[in-house]
Amino acid sequence: MNLANLGRAGLEVAQNRLQTAGHNINNAATEGYNRQNVLAQTAGATGTSAGWIGRGVQAVGVQRAYDSFLYRQLMDSQVKGAALATYGDQISQVNNLFADRTVGISPAIQKFFDGIQALASAPADSAARQELLGRATSLATQIRSADAFIDDQRGNINTQISTTVTQINSHLERIDDLNQQIVIAKATVPGQPPNDLLDMRDQVVSELGQLIDIRVFEQGDRVNIAVGSGQVILGGGTVFPLATLPSEAEPSRLGVSYTTVDSSGQPMLVEIPETSISGGRLGGLLSFRAQALDTVQNDLGRLALGLATTVNEVHAAGVDMAGVAGGQFFNIGTPAVINHEGNTGTAAPVVDYDYALSVPPAVGGLSNAFTNQDYRVEFDGADYSVTTIPGGTTTALGGLPASFGGVTFDVPTGTAAAGDSWLIQPTRGAAGDLTVAITDPAKIAAAGAGLGVANGDNALALAALQTDKVLGGGSMGLNDAFSQIVNKVGVMTQQNTTAKKAQDALIQQNFSAQQAVSGVNLNEEYMNLNRFQEQFRASARLIDVSSTLFDTLLGLRA
Repeated sequence: MNLANLGRAGLEVAQNRLQTAGHNINNAATEGYNRQNVLAQTAGATGTSAGWIGRGVQAVGVQRAYDSFLYRQLMDSQVKGAALATYGDQISQVNNLFADRTVGISPAIQKFFDGIQALASAPADSAARQELLGRATSLATQIRSADAFIDDQRGNINTQISTTVTQINSHLERIDDLNQQIVIAKATVPGQPPNDLLDMRDQVVSELGQLIDIRVFEQGDRVNIAVGSGQVILGGGTVFPLATLPSEAEPSRLGVSYTTVDSSGQPMLVEIPETSISGGRLGGLLSFRAQALDTVQNDLGRLALGLATTVNEVHAAGVDMAGVAGGQFFNIGTPAVINHEGNTGTAAPVVDYDYALSVPPAVGGLSNAFTNQDYRVEFDGADYSVTTIPGGTTTALGGLPASFGGVTFDVPTGTAAAGDSWLIQPTRGAAGDLTVAITDPAKIAAAGAGLGVANGDNALALAALQTDKVLGGGSMGLNDAFSQIVNKVGVMTQQNTTAKKAQDALIQQNFSAQQAVSGVNLNEEYMNLNRFQEQFRASARLIDVSSTLFDTLLGLRA
């Protein structure tokens, strides 16, 4: 091998190295880019009587600085971080609603009972009666407004779930396209990895992981992706997109379904259980809805029911200005009953609050039976059972009608089929149904029965409800119940904030570890440019020397 060929080989390798260093510099700030390096080796040697004379250098490939363990470690931490960030964005809005105790429900409760105390002192005072009605209306309005805000949050969550699923499907299409490009690129240049395409695919996979917790499986030159408990959404070169549909168990709740095929080969959608999706933005939205919105709205509804039923119980024991027994002070609705979409029977359940528990003098008998849980009643073909949600505790109901959680359940008409079920929500919509039943101040039953209409004994009994333990099985008063809601939201917010800070620190730590291996160090690349430039110049000098020697030989011949 002559000097010219040695110089040419050196020039080619030096040029490859310069181009790769320049590529690194240009992509130093490109998200997901892994530093690349030209792999070179000796071109071997030629055996001569003087020994083995080297034939120069040759480039054998371009390698990306990639560590799959560090990549997965970073992606897993980002998946959890995205869920926490999404949850935190949502819970902070609920916390803002309840955190200020100087406005809203808490002072409205206090003013309502202050109004009752004022009426007890002057039961015949029309102004005190009118003031109490105004304060009762204000309290009911505050409770309904808080419930309406939570309902708005539910609608917002549905919208965000739909948007996130659309983004997930878009990412799946991009990954599938990159899979195909990588297969083609590897076939075009056998044995050489298309580093930039691999980086792009890894980045899109990472972005997908921040939308939903995924499992990635490599199959040849492709990656397959599954979610939930193993549902494949990209496999074998086919995308099985996710979809949003009303949940079978609760149509107002947008659920997430995956695409599969039925026995005839036709595509069909199957709902993914919420509990199977725990990470990424989608997991954060679903966790917030189940852990925060559901429980807070149920707690608020229990407060509204406790207020309405206990006030109504005591109010009914008194008499108004005309000597007539007190009627309902507050109006409340009935428990929500939601048929499962898969029901095949004709049963028409009737569910109501168990007013048999409201028998004087045991005030609070009904309100203390209320919980903050929902219930699923199921029929197995012979018997009915009820399961708490959340919690999952199942109890046989035996015969009907049955009573649980402050409600009664009966099926007076129709016939249930085996497998039929119904979702019972005793408190979910109660706060939104709360209104004041009395419009005439004279109808307020402030007096005790049989004592004349000018006494305030019944108003005093009503005032005692402010501190009576009428909720939570005798563990909470009305103010306690609202404080529990405030504290619960505050704790959830603080826990999320703490967890997010810790997760952000972990993400930064994992990112630093990954970048230490794969990131571009500009100072190092600048030094490499100088080294490779010197190599280029030296190789060019070899060619120059070869030309000079050749010219010398030609001159000798002349």
